[in-house]
Amino acid sequence: MSLLQEYMEACQLIEKKRVPDGEGGFTTSWTDGAEFKAAVVCNQSMQARIAEKQGVTSLYTVTCEPNAMLEYHDVFRRLSDGKIFRVTSDGDDVRTPKSATFQFSQVTAEEWELPR
Repeated sequence: MSLLQEYMEACQLIEKKRVPDGEGGFTTSWTDGAEFKAAVVCNQSMQARIAEKQGVTSLYTVTCEPNAMLEYHDVFRRLSDGKIFRVTSDGDDVRTPKSATFQFSQVTAEEWELPR
């Protein structure tokens, strides 16, 4: 087991679900989805700090197993503290090459609140 794998913790996708409201529209709800493991690290680079001062939410780097391919605007919860994140990049963008001995994918994410 690698050090990065030891750093990963349990997370759970939160799926957006739309159902008819009976009046020609729909209501949106959020339901728990698949669990996966990820290392979620706050980005403390100078660019991220400047963006945060200008009103951008905190930025995170999320590293997970390649079979937990996160996609743009996926929403997930870190189970240890209940913090919710929304993915802001595509999981295909940063992946280890197939020849690497340790496989992972990375996305960026922001802290997020579920719409009511």
